[in-house]
Amino acid sequence: MLIGTPKEIKNHEYRVGLTPGGARELKAHGHTVLIQKGAGLGIGMTDAAYLAAGAEIVETAAEVFSRAEMIIKVKEPQPIECKMLRPGQVLYTYLHLAPDPEQTKGLIDSGCVAIAYETVTDRNGGLPLLAPMSEVAGRMSIQAGAHAMEKAQGGNGVLMGGVPGVAPAEVVVIGGGVVGYNAARVAVGMGASVTILDRSLPRLNWLDTVFESKLKTLYSTADALESCLAKADLVIGAVLVPGAAAPKLVTRAMLKLMKPGTVMCDVAIDQGGCFETSRATTHQNPTYVEEGIVHYCVANMPGGVARTSTFALTNATLPFALALANKGYKKALLDDEHLCNGLNVHKGKVTYKAVADVLGHVYQPAHEALTG
Repeated sequence: MLIGTPKEIKNHEYRVGLTPGGARELKAHGHTVLIQKGAGLGIGMTDAAYLAAGAEIVETAAEVFSRAEMIIKVKEPQPIECKMLRPGQVLYTYLHLAPDPEQTKGLIDSGCVAIAYETVTDRNGGLPLLAPMSEVAGRMSIQAGAHAMEKAQGGNGVLMGGVPGVAPAEVVVIGGGVVGYNAARVAVGMGASVTILDRSLPRLNWLDTVFESKLKTLYSTADALESCLAKADLVIGAVLVPGAAAPKLVTRAMLKLMKPGTVMCDVAIDQGGCFETSRATTHQNPTYVEEGIVHYCVANMPGGVARTSTFALTNATLPFALALANKGYKKALLDDEHLCNGLNVHKGKVTYKAVADVLGHVYQPAHEALTG
C-alpha cells in the first residue's frame, strides 16, 4: 500500500503521524511511505532520518494526498485538507467529529474512508489509541493549571504544594478515567490536596486503593460538584463519552460559586468541552476569563510536548496501521471488531452512531457499509 503522512497544519501542532521507526516498519512489510518535507521537524526528526528509514520525501501536502492510498495523520483534517481527500482514500487520524459539523460534512462530501483513533476500542472496553494522549493531556493539565494559577497569569496566586505553614492548592478532578487518574497522579505528587469525582463506584474504589488514600474520592452529583467547586483553586475537566459530545457538567451559574482567579482546565475540549463556558483555545493564547474564572481550553494539549506525544501515539497506532496496510482496509476492519469501531465515515455515510445522532445524519452501521 502507498501510505502518506503530511505535515500537520493546525495551530501550534508539532506532532507528526509517523516516526522514522514507524515508516521503517511499514517499509519492512513491503509498503511505500511518503513523508512531506519537514513533517518531522517539530519532534526533532529530519528528512534524512525518514530517508534512512526507507521513506520517500515529497515537497507538498497536495502530492501526499494525491498519491497515497492511506493518509496517516495526528489531528483532524483542516478544511483545505478535506478538499484534498478523494473517494475511497483511507484517512487514519484523530477526528473528534461530534462537535464539528463542518469537518463531518467535508469527510462525507469527500467520499473517503475515515477511521478515528479515538473510537477504536479494545477487549477491555478501553480506547487504546486515545489512551496515550489522554495520559499526556492529564499530566499536562496540572502543569498548565499550576502555571495559570500564578498571579501574573491571571490566577489566584496559590502554589500547588503550598509550603510549611501554608495550605496547598485544592485541586478538583471531574472524571476518574485515564485523564483524571493521570492528572491526580501529578497533582498528588506536587503536594496538592486532590478530590476526584466519578460516577463509577468500582473506579472510585480502585482510585482510593491505588492512591492509598492520598486523595479524596467522591461520587459525582450536582451537590457534590458544587461543594467542591466552591473550595477549588484548580478544576480539571476529564470526562469522556466515547465518540460523542462531552456533557456540560459545570454551568455558568456554578462559576459564581467559585473563588475569583480559580483555574479551570477543560481536557474534554476536543469533544466540545465539559464546562458550559468552554471554547477552544490555542497554545499561543491558551487562556481567557469568564465570570472571574480562568479557563484553559487548548484543543491539542499533547502538541505542546510533541516529541513525547508522537512516540507514544505511534506505539499505539502502528499495529493497526500495519493491519490496514497488510490486509486492505475492508478485511482489516471486518477481521477486528475493535478496529471497526474506529470507522466513523465510509464513502459518504456516517458509520458511528453517536456522531450521526448528535449531528443529525443518517446512521449506517459499519459492518453494513463494509459488506453492502
